[in-house]
Amino acid sequence: MALARAGAEIGLWASDQSAGDTPLLLPEASVWRLSGRASEALDRFGTPDILHDNGIWLRHNHQLAKLSNQRGIPRIVSTRGMLEPWAMGHKRWKKRLAWWLYQRHDLMRASCLHTTAERESQNVRALGLGLPVCMIPNGVDLPEMSPELVGSQGETSLDGKKTALFLGRIYPVKGLPMLIEAWARVRPQGWVLQIAGPDEGGCQAKLEKAIAGAGLSAVVSFLGPVDGERKRSALFAADLLVLPTHSESFGMVVAEALAHGLPVLTTTSAPWPMLPERGCGWCVDATVGGITEGLRLATSLEPQTLQEMGARGRELVSEEFGWAPVAEQFIATYEKLLAKGPSS
Repeated sequence: MALARAGAEIGLWASDQSAGDTPLLLPEASVWRLSGRASEALDRFGTPDILHDNGIWLRHNHQLAKLSNQRGIPRIVSTRGMLEPWAMGHKRWKKRLAWWLYQRHDLMRASCLHTTAERESQNVRALGLGLPVCMIPNGVDLPEMSPELVGSQGETSLDGKKTALFLGRIYPVKGLPMLIEAWARVRPQGWVLQIAGPDEGGCQAKLEKAIAGAGLSAVVSFLGPVDGERKRSALFAADLLVLPTHSESFGMVVAEALAHGLPVLTTTSAPWPMLPERGCGWCVDATVGGITEGLRLATSLEPQTLQEMGARGRELVSEEFGWAPVAEQFIATYEKLLAKGPSS
């Protein structure tokens, strides 16, 4: 809603029709919730100045590309990590076919590609599409750190133990098998590991088998999907966030964890080199060995030290990822595209 606060009139549409069911956070702002087919939604909204599409590959992304071209609407595409090398290599042949059938052409008809980190920008430019690429980070909410919300941070949690939290999709790109093996090597005393997020493709069953085989069932648990208050509670109750990822365009969960006062252990495959620079986390190699060393270091620290690192993380988010400056950057980008006109 930061764009609406900045004076833009916004139309929200989602292919699963969820935008039509989402309550507005700013009832007084110019925000329209649209449902139906994409063409119908555009008809009801009227001709927008800019069409901003999030994601690629899916049928509705292809439809929006055609609609913007037919109606002469400049289109910006947020690639959301879907053109990163790991992502392009996953289900490689299916994506290669789609790339040459329609996806490359759809992207080349866009006016601009949006990324959330400099490394993602470099990878997108390396594809040789010949389009301008703008890098604008995601905005992050900064929750209030009131005593009644904060759980174990700086103290102890479940049965007197501290908690390391993974939060995200249970999916190969997230590197959870490496985390389980690393946890089995370190077996940090006084710590438990919680894995929160939706299971995709039956990956959780494989992880559960690995956990049982390593004798970790007593200290590693699954929370299932968490959202809203459950997500906030999980973040506030943890002492450390671990993201053992193979590839991230931004790593929103890293920013969210820092905003909740959590230090973060992630890999160099996430675009967060500022974690060690700002003293609020660690970036290790995306290998079992790298994650093992990171866990050994992070879980050896005193609770007070972890809490101080989390406080520095909140300061980083407050300075770098506020919604107002993010909205201003988008509006400036939209204005440049409008001055240029739609791509042919």
